[in-house]
Amino acid sequence: MSGKPPALAPVAVGSEFIASASRAGELPPSLAVEVAFAGRSNVGKSTLLNLLLGHHLARTSSAPGRTRTLNFFSVKTRGGSTLTFVDLPGYGFARRSKEEKLAWAELAERYLLERPALALVIVLVDARRGPEPDDLELLKMLKDATPGGRAAPRVLIVATKLDRLPLSQRKPALAAIARGGVRVVGVSASDPVSIGELWRRLLASLELEQPSS
Repeated sequence: MSGKPPALAPVAVGSEFIASASRAGELPPSLAVEVAFAGRSNVGKSTLLNLLLGHHLARTSSAPGRTRTLNFFSVKTRGGSTLTFVDLPGYGFARRSKEEKLAWAELAERYLLERPALALVIVLVDARRGPEPDDLELLKMLKDATPGGRAAPRVLIVATKLDRLPLSQRKPALAAIARGGVRVVGVSASDPVSIGELWRRLLASLELEQPSS
């Protein structure tokens, strides 16, 4: 048997960049159901987006804190759905100035708490560390939010960099993150099956049709 990971049919059959916003007044109009990706700087948000889309569209960098804007991408799935993925700026980067951190809070929190089309927030955490204080603060904000005139977005935790843990530690790490009843999916860049599972959970959370195998 080959040791190569199985080839999976891509779920995303088309994607394109829509817009960036550095201030709340620059947010583009909602064109489809929106899925936001949030997490600490350098947790792998842009990398995960590229894996889900099947090609390099979101900018990645080894330097933390590179994403400074909300970036919007239109995504078409093999099941016939159209979504908008939103890459949020990473939080928790110590070198940012106080003004930059306040600007992130104003922009990201206003988007997360007020955006009518936002249906799902995917919170990325490093599988080796689990949720850190900034992650827990974000999760609490989403849980306690009282949206006016819209349904509260669902939340899914994605544990990234799972392949950097020894195999024997992966299930215990995911179980620890899942304490309290939160939904968790573990992913790694080297495991296409985990990306397929995330797509399945993402579409199920939105009650959208699953593409055929």
